[in-house]
Amino acid sequence: MTKSYEEINEKIRAGKAVVMTAEQVSEMARTMSAKEILSKVDVVTTATFGAMCSSGAFLNFGHANPPIRMERIELNGVPVSGGLAAVDTFVGATDCNVQNPTYGGAHIIQDLIDGKEVTLEAWGKGTDCYPRKHIRTHISLDTINEAILMNPRNAYQNYNVALNTSDRTLYTYMGTLLPHMKNASYSSAGELSPLLNDPECRTIGLGTKIFLCGAQGYVVWNGTQFNCSKPLNENGVPMGNARTLALMGEMREMSSEFIRGAYFEKYGVTMYVGVGVPIPLLDEDLAHRVSIRNSQIDTFIEDYGHECELIGQVNYEQLRSGEFEFRGRKIHTAPLSSLYKARRIAGILKQWIEQGRFELTAPVRPMPAGTSLKGLKEI
Repeated sequence: MTKSYEEINEKIRAGKAVVMTAEQVSEMARTMSAKEILSKVDVVTTATFGAMCSSGAFLNFGHANPPIRMERIELNGVPVSGGLAAVDTFVGATDCNVQNPTYGGAHIIQDLIDGKEVTLEAWGKGTDCYPRKHIRTHISLDTINEAILMNPRNAYQNYNVALNTSDRTLYTYMGTLLPHMKNASYSSAGELSPLLNDPECRTIGLGTKIFLCGAQGYVVWNGTQFNCSKPLNENGVPMGNARTLALMGEMREMSSEFIRGAYFEKYGVTMYVGVGVPIPLLDEDLAHRVSIRNSQIDTFIEDYGHECELIGQVNYEQLRSGEFEFRGRKIHTAPLSSLYKARRIAGILKQWIEQGRFELTAPVRPMPAGTSLKGLKEI
């Protein structure tokens, strides 16, 4: 038995599609085969809500009179890109003012989505066609032309668990890691996570329509650091930080319930991003994939105290329990991502599809295969 995108979309339009969250299907799989699940379910919704530093937004301010070619730009005192011609900028989530390191690009994006005004100040050298050299004004989503969320690397397929075996506290993008393995942090929705339910990206590619921060967005490319070379566990799940997605959407349609600026102590600014991806059950293999449970998803333990050495592995059922045993001791665990928010996103996307407000799109280009990561060499 197989299904097509059009067959599933016809069911969606008729209000007859059976949609379930990945957690619901994982529970079904305890008593049903993949073939039975395929016969009963059309779409599975997946989701994640976590810190995704590789995110940002393109903004176009419009021209002043006389016009200015903005070469240095600040938004609420935060320096942002001045390298996009005259009045465009890219606000990186981790952009910040060194004088106020707890506020940055992620907070600017959230402020704009919340309807707040942001102070724009820009400088240019002055040219014959752009004679103005300075401008200071206020902007909002109502006053600018475009506001496009553009995230180069989101929704990691899996991610290493962070541990610290050294004798000092470490402040990292995985949170605060206490010395002598007193805690471990992780960041994934496990069995609810998008790329763990379609690990080979059979249904996820360029053009895939998704839930992005409360709006409908799109997968626009493979994410940066897209890595197909990670080892698989016995259940065919990539271990460690593997594939990623590049995502885009209209900021004016988003909600700060699902996109939040944040600050990690002594590390810096980051942005929490909510992503939901529908997985159409086209065949028995996909029905098997979406049946994955936390106990079947392993990831590596990474020692941030000693050059990020991989020192073991653990599964998500153990991580979710709040502790796991390692080297003869119990290690307390804490998630950086929000399972509550991920469940809410998967539920909202399920509702959109059931109400006929969201149809599925087949990828117009598949994700690449055989990729691996390169690194910098010091000279």
